[in-house]
Amino acid sequence: MQKRTKVVDVLKSGAVGSEVVVMGWVRTKRDSKTVVFIAINDGSTINNVQVVADVTNFDEEMMKQITTGACLSVTGTLVESQGAGQSVEIQAKDIKLFGACPADYPMQKKGQSMEYMRQYAHMRLRTNTFGAVMRIRHNMAFAIHKFFHDKGFFYFHTPLITASDCEGAGQMFQVTTKNLYDLKKDEKGSIIYDDDFFGKQASLTVSGQLEGELGATALGQIYTFGPTFRAENSNTPRHLAEFWMIEPEVCFYDMDDLMNLEEEFIKHCVKWALDNCKDDLEFLNKMIDKGLLERLNSVINTEFVRLPYTKGIEILQEAIKNGRKFEFPCNWGDDLASEHERYLVEEHFKKPVIMTNYPKAIKAFYMKIDEKKPIYNGKEMEETVQGTDVLFPQIGEIIGGSVREESYDKLIGEINARNIPMKDMWWYLDTRKFGSCPHAGFGLGFERLMLFVTGMANIRDVIPFPRTPKNAEF
Repeated sequence: MQKRTKVVDVLKSGAVGSEVVVMGWVRTKRDSKTVVFIAINDGSTINNVQVVADVTNFDEEMMKQITTGACLSVTGTLVESQGAGQSVEIQAKDIKLFGACPADYPMQKKGQSMEYMRQYAHMRLRTNTFGAVMRIRHNMAFAIHKFFHDKGFFYFHTPLITASDCEGAGQMFQVTTKNLYDLKKDEKGSIIYDDDFFGKQASLTVSGQLEGELGATALGQIYTFGPTFRAENSNTPRHLAEFWMIEPEVCFYDMDDLMNLEEEFIKHCVKWALDNCKDDLEFLNKMIDKGLLERLNSVINTEFVRLPYTKGIEILQEAIKNGRKFEFPCNWGDDLASEHERYLVEEHFKKPVIMTNYPKAIKAFYMKIDEKKPIYNGKEMEETVQGTDVLFPQIGEIIGGSVREESYDKLIGEINARNIPMKDMWWYLDTRKFGSCPHAGFGLGFERLMLFVTGMANIRDVIPFPRTPKNAEF
Protein backbone atom coordinates (compact mmCIF):
# COMPACT_ATOMS: atom_id res chain seq x y z
CA MET A 1 0.00 0.00 0.00
CA GLN A 2 1.38 3.38 -1.00
CA LYS A 3 2.24 5.68 1.90
CA ARG A 4 -0.01 8.65 2.60
CA THR A 5 1.37 12.17 2.04
CA LYS A 6 0.08 15.03 4.16
CA VAL A 7 -1.63 17.87 2.29
CA VAL A 8 0.92 20.41 3.51
CA ASP A 9 3.72 18.31 1.97
CA VAL A 10 1.85 17.75 -1.29
CA LEU A 11 1.39 21.49 -1.75
CA LYS A 12 5.05 22.16 -0.94
CA SER A 13 6.52 19.41 -3.09
CA GLY A 14 5.47 20.54 -6.55
CA ALA A 15 6.62 17.09 -7.80
CA VAL A 16 4.46 17.21 -10.92
CA GLY A 17 3.97 13.77 -12.48
CA SER A 18 4.42 11.79 -9.26
CA GLU A 19 1.70 9.60 -7.77
CA VAL A 20 0.44 10.57 -4.32
CA VAL A 21 -2.07 9.36 -1.75
CA VAL A 22 -3.87 11.96 0.35
CA MET A 23 -6.43 11.35 3.07
CA GLY A 24 -8.66 13.91 4.65
CA TRP A 25 -12.04 15.60 4.87
CA VAL A 26 -13.99 17.28 2.11
CA ARG A 27 -14.18 21.04 2.48
CA THR A 28 -16.11 21.69 -0.73
CA LYS A 29 -17.32 19.78 -3.76
CA ARG A 30 -18.19 21.29 -7.12
CA ASP A 31 -19.87 19.23 -9.88
CA SER A 32 -19.96 19.62 -13.62
CA LYS A 33 -21.27 17.17 -16.25
CA THR A 34 -17.95 15.41 -16.74
CA VAL A 35 -15.68 16.47 -13.87
CA VAL A 36 -15.97 16.80 -10.09
CA PHE A 37 -13.73 19.19 -8.15
CA ILE A 38 -13.16 18.20 -4.50
CA ALA A 39 -11.21 20.31 -1.99
CA ILE A 40 -9.59 18.09 0.67
CA ASN A 41 -7.97 19.13 3.94
CA ASP A 42 -6.32 16.88 6.53
CA GLY A 43 -5.61 19.53 9.20
CA SER A 44 -1.91 19.86 8.41
CA THR A 45 -2.38 23.28 6.77
CA ILE A 46 -5.01 25.97 6.26
CA ASN A 47 -4.78 25.30 2.51
CA ASN A 48 -6.78 22.60 0.71
CA VAL A 49 -5.56 20.42 -2.13
CA GLN A 50 -7.89 20.23 -5.10
CA VAL A 51 -8.79 16.81 -6.45
CA VAL A 52 -10.08 16.57 -10.02
CA ALA A 53 -12.12 13.44 -10.75
CA ASP A 54 -13.45 12.36 -14.16
CA VAL A 55 -16.99 11.15 -13.32
CA THR A 56 -16.84 8.38 -15.93
CA ASN A 57 -14.10 6.63 -13.92
CA PHE A 58 -16.00 6.40 -10.61
CA ASP A 59 -19.14 4.84 -9.19
CA GLU A 60 -22.02 7.30 -9.43
CA GLU A 61 -23.58 6.34 -6.07
CA MET A 62 -20.29 6.73 -4.24
CA MET A 63 -19.70 10.13 -5.82
CA LYS A 64 -23.10 11.29 -4.54
CA GLN A 65 -21.95 10.47 -1.00
CA ILE A 66 -18.94 12.74 -1.30
CA THR A 67 -20.26 15.83 0.46
CA THR A 68 -18.84 18.49 2.79
CA GLY A 69 -17.38 16.73 5.84
CA ALA A 70 -16.98 13.28 4.25
CA CYS A 71 -13.65 11.51 4.81
CA LEU A 72 -11.77 10.23 1.75
CA SER A 73 -8.61 8.58 0.56
CA VAL A 74 -7.51 9.75 -2.90
CA THR A 75 -4.80 8.24 -5.06
CA GLY A 76 -3.79 10.21 -8.10
CA THR A 77 -1.20 12.05 -10.15
CA LEU A 78 0.10 15.44 -9.11
CA VAL A 79 -0.35 17.88 -12.00
CA GLU A 80 -0.01 21.62 -12.52
CA SER A 81 -3.21 23.34 -11.52
CA GLN A 82 -5.36 24.87 -14.22
CA GLY A 83 -7.18 27.14 -11.75
CA ALA A 84 -6.14 30.07 -9.61
CA GLY A 85 -5.18 29.78 -5.96
CA GLN A 86 -2.96 26.69 -6.05
CA SER A 87 0.07 25.56 -8.04
CA VAL A 88 -0.73 21.85 -8.10
CA GLU A 89 -3.78 19.59 -7.97
CA ILE A 90 -4.42 15.86 -8.00
CA GLN A 91 -5.83 14.02 -11.00
CA ALA A 92 -7.74 11.23 -9.23
CA LYS A 93 -7.23 7.58 -10.18
CA ASP A 94 -8.85 5.99 -7.15
CA ILE A 95 -11.15 7.33 -4.43
CA LYS A 96 -12.14 5.46 -1.27
CA LEU A 97 -14.90 6.75 0.96
CA PHE A 98 -13.91 6.22 4.61
CA GLY A 99 -16.89 7.99 6.13
CA ALA A 100 -19.92 9.63 4.53
CA CYS A 101 -21.33 12.81 6.05
CA PRO A 102 -25.14 13.25 6.17
CA ALA A 103 -26.82 16.52 5.29
CA ASP A 104 -27.30 17.44 8.97
CA TYR A 105 -23.53 17.86 9.45
CA PRO A 106 -23.42 21.00 11.65
CA MET A 107 -20.30 22.53 10.05
CA GLN A 108 -21.61 23.04 6.53
CA LYS A 109 -19.77 25.60 4.42
CA LYS A 110 -21.66 28.72 5.41
CA GLY A 111 -21.05 31.64 7.71
CA GLN A 112 -21.83 30.23 11.16
CA SER A 113 -21.40 32.47 14.18
CA MET A 114 -18.85 31.73 16.90
CA GLU A 115 -21.75 31.24 19.33
CA TYR A 116 -23.29 28.63 17.03
CA MET A 117 -19.99 26.78 16.67
CA ARG A 118 -19.48 26.64 20.45
CA GLN A 119 -22.54 24.42 20.61
CA TYR A 120 -20.60 21.93 18.47
CA ALA A 121 -17.15 22.18 20.05
CA HIS A 122 -16.53 18.55 19.06
CA MET A 123 -17.00 19.47 15.38
CA ARG A 124 -15.88 23.10 15.16
CA LEU A 125 -12.21 22.02 15.20
CA ARG A 126 -12.67 20.84 11.59
CA THR A 127 -13.40 24.34 10.31
CA ASN A 128 -10.74 26.54 8.74
CA THR A 129 -10.88 29.07 11.58
CA PHE A 130 -10.43 26.61 14.41
CA GLY A 131 -7.88 24.57 12.50
CA ALA A 132 -5.81 27.75 12.17
CA VAL A 133 -6.24 28.63 15.87
CA MET A 134 -5.24 25.14 17.05
CA ARG A 135 -2.15 24.98 14.84
CA ILE A 136 -1.09 28.37 16.22
CA ARG A 137 -1.80 27.11 19.75
CA HIS A 138 0.61 24.21 19.16
CA ASN A 139 3.26 26.58 17.84
CA MET A 140 2.88 28.92 20.81
CA ALA A 141 3.32 26.02 23.25
CA PHE A 142 6.43 24.92 21.37
CA ALA A 143 7.79 28.49 21.30
CA ILE A 144 7.35 28.80 25.08
CA HIS A 145 9.25 25.59 25.81
CA LYS A 146 11.99 26.55 23.35
CA PHE A 147 12.41 30.04 24.82
CA PHE A 148 12.89 28.82 28.38
CA HIS A 149 14.98 25.78 27.43
CA ASP A 150 17.35 27.93 25.39
CA LYS A 151 17.77 30.28 28.37
CA GLY A 152 18.63 27.46 30.74
CA PHE A 153 15.30 27.26 32.61
CA PHE A 154 14.03 23.91 33.88
CA TYR A 155 10.47 22.79 33.17
CA PHE A 156 9.00 22.17 36.63
CA HIS A 157 5.75 20.30 37.24
CA THR A 158 3.67 21.78 40.05
CA PRO A 159 0.68 19.90 41.52
CA LEU A 160 -2.86 20.29 40.21
CA ILE A 161 -4.31 19.22 43.56
CA THR A 162 -3.42 21.48 46.47
CA ALA A 163 -4.35 22.04 50.10
CA SER A 164 -3.14 25.65 50.07
CA ASP A 165 -5.84 28.28 49.83
CA CYS A 166 -4.31 31.71 49.36
CA GLU A 167 -6.99 33.11 47.06
CA GLY A 168 -10.15 32.17 48.96
CA ALA A 169 -12.07 28.89 48.81
CA GLY A 170 -14.90 30.52 46.88
CA GLN A 171 -12.68 30.65 43.79
CA MET A 172 -11.42 27.06 43.98
CA PHE A 173 -12.90 23.76 42.84
CA GLN A 174 -12.88 21.20 45.63
CA VAL A 175 -11.42 17.72 45.17
CA THR A 176 -13.01 15.05 47.35
CA THR A 177 -13.99 11.39 47.54
CA LYS A 178 -16.55 12.08 50.27
CA ASN A 179 -20.19 11.08 49.88
CA LEU A 180 -21.80 14.44 49.22
CA TYR A 181 -25.18 13.08 50.35
CA ASP A 182 -23.83 12.15 53.79
CA LEU A 183 -21.30 14.75 54.93
CA LYS A 184 -20.02 14.49 58.49
CA LYS A 185 -19.88 17.83 60.29
CA ASP A 186 -18.56 19.03 63.64
CA GLU A 187 -20.55 20.88 66.29
CA LYS A 188 -19.96 24.19 64.45
CA GLY A 189 -21.40 22.79 61.23
CA SER A 190 -18.04 22.59 59.45
CA ILE A 191 -17.34 19.58 57.26
CA ILE A 192 -14.95 17.02 58.77
CA TYR A 193 -12.30 15.99 56.24
CA ASP A 194 -10.42 13.46 58.39
CA ASP A 195 -11.89 10.56 56.41
CA ASP A 196 -11.41 12.21 53.00
CA PHE A 197 -8.77 10.94 50.56
CA PHE A 198 -6.14 13.50 51.58
CA GLY A 199 -7.32 13.85 55.17
CA LYS A 200 -7.90 17.56 54.67
CA GLN A 201 -9.76 19.93 52.37
CA ALA A 202 -8.16 19.87 48.91
CA SER A 203 -8.81 21.86 45.73
CA LEU A 204 -7.71 22.23 42.13
CA THR A 205 -4.88 24.74 41.91
CA VAL A 206 -5.38 28.36 40.86
CA SER A 207 -1.63 28.81 40.28
CA GLY A 208 1.62 26.90 40.41
CA GLN A 209 3.57 29.95 41.58
CA LEU A 210 4.10 29.09 45.25
CA GLU A 211 5.42 25.62 44.44
CA GLY A 212 7.37 27.14 41.56
CA GLU A 213 9.21 29.34 44.06
CA LEU A 214 10.31 26.18 45.86
CA GLY A 215 11.70 24.81 42.60
CA ALA A 216 13.56 28.03 41.84
CA THR A 217 15.33 27.98 45.20
CA ALA A 218 16.73 24.56 44.25
CA LEU A 219 17.29 24.85 40.49
CA GLY A 220 17.89 28.58 40.11
CA GLN A 221 15.36 29.23 37.36
CA ILE A 222 12.27 27.22 36.51
CA TYR A 223 9.03 27.60 34.60
CA THR A 224 5.68 25.89 34.92
CA PHE A 225 3.26 25.35 32.03
CA GLY A 226 0.04 23.61 32.91
CA PRO A 227 -3.69 23.87 33.57
CA THR A 228 -5.11 25.98 36.39
CA PHE A 229 -8.68 26.28 37.64
CA ARG A 230 -10.84 29.09 39.01
CA ALA A 231 -14.44 28.67 40.13
CA GLU A 232 -15.46 32.26 39.41
CA ASN A 233 -19.03 32.52 38.15
CA SER A 234 -17.91 34.82 35.38
CA ASN A 235 -19.51 34.70 31.94
CA THR A 236 -17.29 37.13 30.06
CA PRO A 237 -15.22 36.91 26.85
CA ARG A 238 -12.05 37.00 29.04
CA HIS A 239 -12.70 34.26 31.63
CA LEU A 240 -12.46 30.46 31.71
CA ALA A 241 -12.83 28.04 34.59
CA GLU A 242 -9.98 25.90 33.22
CA PHE A 243 -7.04 27.57 31.49
CA TRP A 244 -3.29 27.17 31.06
CA MET A 245 -0.63 29.25 32.79
CA ILE A 246 3.08 29.82 32.19
CA GLU A 247 4.84 30.83 35.41
CA PRO A 248 8.62 31.29 35.50
CA GLU A 249 10.42 31.88 38.80
CA VAL A 250 14.02 33.13 38.84
CA CYS A 251 16.45 33.56 41.70
CA PHE A 252 18.62 36.68 42.00
CA TYR A 253 16.42 38.81 39.69
CA ASP A 254 15.49 42.42 40.44
CA MET A 255 12.61 44.32 38.83
CA ASP A 256 14.63 45.44 35.79
CA ASP A 257 15.71 41.84 35.14
CA LEU A 258 12.10 40.72 35.41
CA MET A 259 10.76 43.35 33.00
CA ASN A 260 13.49 42.52 30.49
CA LEU A 261 12.55 38.82 30.69
CA GLU A 262 8.84 39.59 30.24
CA GLU A 263 9.48 41.74 27.17
CA GLU A 264 11.94 39.30 25.61
CA PHE A 265 9.60 36.38 26.23
CA ILE A 266 6.49 37.93 24.72
CA LYS A 267 8.39 39.22 21.69
CA HIS A 268 9.87 35.76 21.14
CA CYS A 269 6.39 34.18 21.13
CA VAL A 270 4.94 36.74 18.73
CA LYS A 271 7.92 36.50 16.37
CA TRP A 272 7.69 32.70 16.44
CA ALA A 273 4.07 32.96 15.32
CA LEU A 274 4.93 35.36 12.50
CA ASP A 275 7.81 33.15 11.34
CA ASN A 276 6.11 29.76 11.65
CA CYS A 277 2.35 30.33 11.26
CA LYS A 278 2.33 32.58 8.18
CA ASP A 279 -0.55 30.93 6.28
CA ASP A 280 -2.78 30.62 9.33
CA LEU A 281 -2.14 34.21 10.42
CA GLU A 282 -2.84 35.52 6.92
CA PHE A 283 -6.13 33.61 6.93
CA LEU A 284 -7.13 35.03 10.34
CA ASN A 285 -6.01 38.51 9.27
CA LYS A 286 -8.36 38.24 6.28
CA MET A 287 -11.33 36.54 7.95
CA ILE A 288 -11.28 37.56 11.64
CA ASP A 289 -9.22 40.68 12.32
CA LYS A 290 -7.88 42.79 9.46
CA GLY A 291 -5.41 44.57 11.76
CA LEU A 292 -3.89 41.40 13.19
CA LEU A 293 -0.61 41.20 11.24
CA GLU A 294 0.08 44.90 11.63
CA ARG A 295 -0.48 44.63 15.40
CA LEU A 296 1.77 41.59 15.77
CA ASN A 297 4.58 43.23 13.83
CA SER A 298 4.24 46.41 15.88
CA VAL A 299 4.92 44.45 19.10
CA ILE A 300 8.21 42.93 18.00
CA ASN A 301 9.46 46.17 16.47
CA THR A 302 8.96 48.47 19.45
CA GLU A 303 10.39 48.96 22.92
CA PHE A 304 7.85 48.49 25.70
CA VAL A 305 7.12 51.52 27.89
CA ARG A 306 8.05 51.23 31.59
CA LEU A 307 5.33 53.12 33.45
CA PRO A 308 4.98 53.55 37.23
CA TYR A 309 1.37 53.20 38.40
CA THR A 310 1.34 56.75 39.83
CA LYS A 311 2.38 58.23 36.48
CA GLY A 312 -0.29 56.10 34.77
CA ILE A 313 -2.97 57.51 37.07
CA GLU A 314 -1.78 61.04 36.27
CA ILE A 315 -2.12 60.33 32.53
CA LEU A 316 -5.63 58.88 32.98
CA GLN A 317 -6.75 61.80 35.15
CA GLU A 318 -5.43 64.24 32.55
CA ALA A 319 -7.43 62.38 29.87
CA ILE A 320 -10.58 62.71 31.98
CA LYS A 321 -9.98 66.47 32.33
CA ASN A 322 -9.75 66.64 28.54
CA GLY A 323 -13.14 64.96 28.10
CA ARG A 324 -12.28 61.24 27.96
CA LYS A 325 -15.01 59.20 29.65
CA PHE A 326 -14.40 55.89 31.43
CA GLU A 327 -17.01 53.53 32.85
CA PHE A 328 -14.96 52.77 35.98
CA PRO A 329 -13.11 55.16 38.33
CA CYS A 330 -9.33 55.44 38.14
CA ASN A 331 -8.20 57.37 41.18
CA TRP A 332 -4.92 56.63 42.95
CA GLY A 333 -5.42 53.35 44.81
CA ASP A 334 -7.93 51.88 42.34
CA ASP A 335 -7.22 48.61 40.56
CA LEU A 336 -7.22 49.65 36.91
CA ALA A 337 -9.90 48.20 34.63
CA SER A 338 -9.21 46.87 31.16
CA GLU A 339 -10.54 50.12 29.62
CA HIS A 340 -7.86 52.12 31.47
CA GLU A 341 -5.08 49.71 30.50
CA ARG A 342 -6.15 49.73 26.87
CA TYR A 343 -6.34 53.54 26.80
CA LEU A 344 -2.73 53.76 27.94
CA VAL A 345 -1.57 51.17 25.39
CA GLU A 346 -3.77 51.90 22.38
CA GLU A 347 -4.38 55.64 22.59
CA HIS A 348 -1.76 57.34 24.75
CA PHE A 349 1.49 55.45 24.12
CA LYS A 350 0.38 53.36 21.11
CA LYS A 351 2.71 50.58 22.22
CA PRO A 352 2.84 47.88 24.93
CA VAL A 353 3.29 49.11 28.49
CA ILE A 354 4.82 47.47 31.56
CA MET A 355 3.11 49.11 34.52
CA THR A 356 4.99 48.95 37.82
CA ASN A 357 4.89 49.96 41.49
CA TYR A 358 1.21 49.37 42.28
CA PRO A 359 -0.37 50.24 45.64
CA LYS A 360 0.30 47.44 48.10
CA ALA A 361 -3.40 47.13 49.01
CA ILE A 362 -4.45 45.94 45.53
CA LYS A 363 -1.68 43.40 45.01
CA ALA A 364 -0.76 40.00 46.46
CA PHE A 365 0.84 39.52 49.88
CA TYR A 366 4.08 38.07 48.50
CA MET A 367 5.15 41.13 46.48
CA LYS A 368 8.20 43.07 47.65
CA ILE A 369 7.41 46.49 49.10
CA ASP A 370 9.13 49.54 47.56
CA GLU A 371 11.56 51.43 49.75
CA LYS A 372 10.05 54.84 48.96
CA LYS A 373 6.42 55.89 48.98
CA PRO A 374 5.25 57.66 45.79
CA ILE A 375 4.25 61.32 45.59
CA TYR A 376 0.88 62.05 43.93
CA ASN A 377 -0.58 65.57 43.66
CA GLY A 378 2.15 66.77 46.03
CA LYS A 379 1.19 64.25 48.73
CA GLU A 380 2.98 61.13 49.94
CA MET A 381 0.80 58.07 49.21
CA GLU A 382 0.56 54.59 50.69
CA GLU A 383 3.21 51.92 50.18
CA THR A 384 3.67 50.40 46.72
CA VAL A 385 5.09 47.08 45.61
CA GLN A 386 7.47 45.88 42.91
CA GLY A 387 4.75 44.46 40.67
CA THR A 388 5.02 44.40 36.88
CA ASP A 389 1.93 44.07 34.66
CA VAL A 390 2.47 43.87 30.90
CA LEU A 391 -0.40 45.62 29.10
CA PHE A 392 -1.18 44.84 25.46
CA PRO A 393 -3.47 46.30 22.78
CA GLN A 394 -6.88 44.58 22.49
CA ILE A 395 -6.22 42.60 25.67
CA GLY A 396 -5.20 44.80 28.58
CA GLU A 397 -3.12 42.86 31.10
CA ILE A 398 -1.43 39.85 29.51
CA ILE A 399 1.35 39.22 32.09
CA GLY A 400 1.35 39.81 35.83
CA GLY A 401 4.60 39.53 37.75
CA SER A 402 6.59 40.82 40.70
CA VAL A 403 9.72 40.68 42.73
CA ARG A 404 8.86 38.37 45.65
CA GLU A 405 9.41 39.39 49.27
CA GLU A 406 12.37 37.35 50.54
CA SER A 407 12.30 38.58 54.14
CA TYR A 408 10.61 36.15 56.53
CA ASP A 409 9.63 38.88 58.99
CA LYS A 410 8.16 41.18 56.33
CA LEU A 411 6.25 38.31 54.70
CA ILE A 412 4.80 37.20 58.03
CA GLY A 413 3.86 40.81 58.72
CA GLU A 414 1.85 41.00 55.49
CA ILE A 415 0.22 37.62 56.10
CA ASN A 416 -0.92 38.68 59.57
CA ALA A 417 -2.05 42.12 58.43
CA ARG A 418 -4.22 40.58 55.70
CA ASN A 419 -5.51 37.70 57.88
CA ILE A 420 -4.37 35.13 55.32
CA PRO A 421 -4.88 31.53 56.57
CA MET A 422 -1.34 30.08 56.40
CA LYS A 423 -1.66 27.01 58.64
CA ASP A 424 -1.10 24.71 55.64
CA MET A 425 1.60 26.93 54.14
CA TRP A 426 4.49 26.31 56.52
CA TRP A 427 6.45 24.81 53.65
CA TYR A 428 6.24 28.08 51.68
CA LEU A 429 7.45 30.10 54.66
CA ASP A 430 10.40 27.73 55.05
CA THR A 431 11.89 29.17 51.85
CA ARG A 432 12.28 32.45 53.76
CA LYS A 433 13.71 30.75 56.87
CA PHE A 434 16.35 28.52 55.30
CA GLY A 435 18.66 30.26 52.84
CA SER A 436 16.24 32.90 51.60
CA CYS A 437 17.23 34.63 48.35
CA PRO A 438 16.04 37.50 46.17
CA HIS A 439 13.77 36.16 43.42
CA ALA A 440 11.09 37.22 40.98
CA GLY A 441 8.58 35.73 38.57
CA PHE A 442 5.51 36.28 36.45
CA GLY A 443 2.39 34.54 35.22
CA LEU A 444 1.10 34.54 31.65
CA GLY A 445 -2.35 33.20 30.86
CA PHE A 446 -1.76 31.09 27.74
CA GLU A 447 -5.24 31.78 26.39
CA ARG A 448 -4.68 35.55 26.80
CA LEU A 449 -1.59 35.18 24.62
CA MET A 450 -3.65 33.16 22.13
CA LEU A 451 -6.28 35.91 21.96
CA PHE A 452 -3.62 38.42 21.03
CA VAL A 453 -1.80 36.25 18.50
CA THR A 454 -4.94 35.02 16.69
CA GLY A 455 -7.13 38.13 16.84
CA MET A 456 -10.04 36.08 18.16
CA ALA A 457 -12.49 38.08 20.28
CA ASN A 458 -13.56 35.48 22.84
CA ILE A 459 -11.29 33.38 25.06
CA ARG A 460 -13.64 30.41 24.59
CA ASP A 461 -12.52 30.26 20.97
CA VAL A 462 -8.79 29.78 21.58
CA ILE A 463 -9.03 26.60 23.69
CA PRO A 464 -10.36 23.34 22.21
CA PHE A 465 -13.03 22.64 24.83
CA PRO A 466 -13.89 25.68 27.00
CA ARG A 467 -14.98 25.21 30.60
CA THR A 468 -17.30 28.00 31.73
CA PRO A 469 -20.24 28.32 34.14
CA LYS A 470 -22.91 25.71 33.27
CA ASN A 471 -20.75 24.35 30.44
CA ALA A 472 -18.67 21.18 30.57
CA GLU A 473 -20.39 19.46 27.66
CA PHE A 474 -17.49 18.07 25.65
